[in-house]
Amino acid sequence: MKIGIIYYSQTGNTKTVAGKLLKTLEGAGHQVNIEEITIEGKIPAQPGKFEIVNAPEVDNYDALVFGAPVQAFSLNPVMKKYMQSLPKMEGKKIALFVTKQIPVLWLGGTGAISFMKKECELRGARVVGSKIVVWAGSRREQSIKEALANLSKLFPS
Repeated sequence: MKIGIIYYSQTGNTKTVAGKLLKTLEGAGHQVNIEEITIEGKIPAQPGKFEIVNAPEVDNYDALVFGAPVQAFSLNPVMKKYMQSLPKMEGKKIALFVTKQIPVLWLGGTGAISFMKKECELRGARVVGSKIVVWAGSRREQSIKEALANLSKLFPS
């Protein structure tokens, strides 16, 4: 299966998870490309104060994984803007993940996933799963490991 991992990373945390997921999915025999959304403008990105420079295309993939950070208890505005610009993705299999600092999942994480899921489904995609990766604290590595296991199971060989 040809899978695209498309992510935005502000501090490198989301990029780290995307890179590990790339290796996991390749190890399962998939053809995987990783693509980063990039911007021009002030960081941290604020609505209306950045422009997306690289907006990866989604048409070339059988399945997609979208990853982004939580910012101010919401989905990062870069990923919000990107997802709202996506074309129809009729029938595409989609997985989602977000990274966040605060270990309470409903403080931004669940809302970010819900937003991403809604945008994908509005375009005809089929969201098959999601994961919230908590970056802060001693459970970081366990959280990453669980995310990799859960997300990779969504794309059987």
